[in-house]
Amino acid sequence: MMVVDIHETAAQENRAFSLRTLFEEEKQDITVKVGTVTIHPGERVPLAGVSNHEENEYSVIVKGSILTEIKDEQTRVSAGQATFIPAGEEHIAFNDGSEACELVFVLVG
Repeated sequence: MMVVDIHETAAQENRAFSLRTLFEEEKQDITVKVGTVTIHPGERVPLAGVSNHEENEYSVIVKGSILTEIKDEQTRVSAGQATFIPAGEEHIAFNDGSEACELVFVLVG
């Protein structure tokens, strides 16, 4: 078993979010990536345009909430809820709340 300390893992940061990749493994042309994202209040991810990646995205909201948009449809996702975004689906997230939104993600593809 491997154990990592989230707070000792290097973060990719910009004004909108802090992202930490905790585990990443590739086997037989399938990549699995597990990490955390904190989206700061009043910020949009990505900063411009849309997110779109080759992997299925599974997320669990741990704290706060975000407003997501996929195909011009907005959905609020809050702590205690989970999401699935299929590979290739364009999406954005906006933290319109007053507290940071923290989530755990798994990318598989």
